[in-house]
Amino acid sequence: MTLVSSPPAGPLAAIVRASLRYRGVALALAVLLSIYGAFVLRDARYDVFPEFAPPQVAIQTEAPGLAPEQVELLVTQPVENAVNGVARMRSQSIQGLSVITVTFEPDSDIFRDRQNLAERLSSLAGQLPAGVQAPAMSALTSSVSTALVAAMTSPTRSLMELRTLADWTVRPRLQAVPGVAKVSVFGGDVRQIQVQIHRDRLARYGLTVSEVLDTARKALGMRGAGFIEDANQRIVLRAEAPSAKTAVLAATVLRREGGANLTLADVADVREAPEPPVGAATFNGQPAVQLMVSEQYGADTMAVTQGLEQAMAELRPRLQAEGVELTPDLFRPASFIEAATRNVKESLLIGAALVVVVVALFLANWRTSAIALAAIPLSLLAAVAVLVERGVSLNTMTLGGLAIAIGLLVDDAIIVVENVHRRLRLNAALAQPEPMPRVVLLATLEVRSAVVYATLAIGLVFLPVLTLPGLAGRLFAPLAISYLLATMASLLVAITVTPALCLSLLPRAGHDEREAR
Repeated sequence: MTLVSSPPAGPLAAIVRASLRYRGVALALAVLLSIYGAFVLRDARYDVFPEFAPPQVAIQTEAPGLAPEQVELLVTQPVENAVNGVARMRSQSIQGLSVITVTFEPDSDIFRDRQNLAERLSSLAGQLPAGVQAPAMSALTSSVSTALVAAMTSPTRSLMELRTLADWTVRPRLQAVPGVAKVSVFGGDVRQIQVQIHRDRLARYGLTVSEVLDTARKALGMRGAGFIEDANQRIVLRAEAPSAKTAVLAATVLRREGGANLTLADVADVREAPEPPVGAATFNGQPAVQLMVSEQYGADTMAVTQGLEQAMAELRPRLQAEGVELTPDLFRPASFIEAATRNVKESLLIGAALVVVVVALFLANWRTSAIALAAIPLSLLAAVAVLVERGVSLNTMTLGGLAIAIGLLVDDAIIVVENVHRRLRLNAALAQPEPMPRVVLLATLEVRSAVVYATLAIGLVFLPVLTLPGLAGRLFAPLAISYLLATMASLLVAITVTPALCLSLLPRAGHDEREAR
C-alpha cells in the first residue's frame, strides 16, 4: 500500500503544512495559549446565571398626599407621555407614588438608554403639581440584583437607634464598596422631630396650621448671610446652623402678645418620634433592621461580596461596642455561585478523567493518548479565553456547555493521531519509506473531511439554540456559545497542534504493529 503522491492544495492543507514546517512555533503558541487561559480562568467573573433580564429602568415619582386616581392622572400620565416611544412600558399608581418600568430591546445600550430617558424626564420640570418630587430613575442593577442581605439586632438598643446606625454608619460604608448600586434599609424606626399639634390650643390662640408650619420651617431653615465689603476687604457672613434639638425647637416663638411669648410648646408637643412605618423586618423572630445590597449592572458578584464582607468585618467591632450584632450572611448568593460552580467543575473533572481512561485503554499507547488528550485543556482554555474577552461570565450555563462538550473535544484529535500512527506503520513497511513530515501531512489531510464535517455537524445541532427568543434564549444561548467555541477550538487544535505533536512525539516506524482498539 502506497501513500498519495502529492498532497492536495487548499486552505486546510496550507494550515497543516505550516504547522508541520513551523512546529516549534505552533507548540510554543499552544503553551502560551494554555498559560494565558489559566490566568484568565483564575481572574474570570463567576455568576449564578447569565444576564437573562432585558435592560430596564424603573422611574419613581413621589406625590405625597395624592390619591391613586390623582397620581395616575396628574403624575403617571405626564411621565408616560415624556418617555413614550420605548420598546415596552408598564406603570403602577398607588397612594403617593407613581412607578413606571421601561423595558428596552435586549441588544440595546442600557447606558445610552438611561441618558435618553434622563433628557426626556428633564423636560417635565414645572409640569407636575406642586409638592410632587422630580421623577427619579432607579439604580442600574443586574438581573440577580441582590448581592447580600444583612441584619442588625440588639438586645439593648431601640429600633430607632438601630435604624440611625444603619442609615448613617453602615449604609455609607457599604455603598462605597466598588460594584454596589444601592443599599436599601428595611425595618426599624426612622428618627424624626415631630411637631404634634393640639387643635384645641390652636383654636384658643387663634392660630392656623400653616402658621405653625411656617414657624417650624424658619426655625430649622439654613440661609446664606452674604458679605460686607469695603475698600480694603470683603467679610463673609456665616449663619450658624440651627439646632435640631427638640427643646430648642419647642422654644421657638410663634407670637408675642402683651410682653409674653407664645411658643411651639404651647400649642404642640415637640418630640423625637418614629415616622409612620411602611414595613418591618425581623431576624430569628426578633425585630431587626435589614440591609439589602444590590450590585451594579455587569458587576462581579464574587468580588462585590468579598468587598462587602470586608467592609462589614471592619464595622463589626464598632457595632459590637454599641451593643449591636451584625449578621452579614442572611442571604448570600455568592454561596450558591460557589456551590454551583464547584459542582460543575467536579463534573468537568470527572468527565475529563473518564475520557482519559477510555482513550488510554483503547489507544493502548501513551504517545498517541497524550497527543489526543492534549486537545481537552487547549480547547477548554481557548473557549474560556474567548468568553471572558467578550465579557461573558462563567456561570452554570457556560460551564455546563463546556461540560457537555468535553467528551467530544478529543474526537478530532483521535481521528488525526490514529490515522497518522497507522500511516507511519505502513510507511515503515515500504522498501523506500517516505520522509516523516510528508507522511504526517498526507495522513492528516487524508482525514480532514471526516474531521471538519463531523465537527460542523455537531456544531449545527446547537445552532438552533442561539435563535431561541425571550427568556429561554438569554438563558441557554451562553450554553450553546460555550459548547460551539470549545468544539471549534478542538477542530483548530486537530489541524495545527495535533500534527505538530505527532511529528515531534511519534516514532518514525510506528510504535507497534497492532491496530488500536
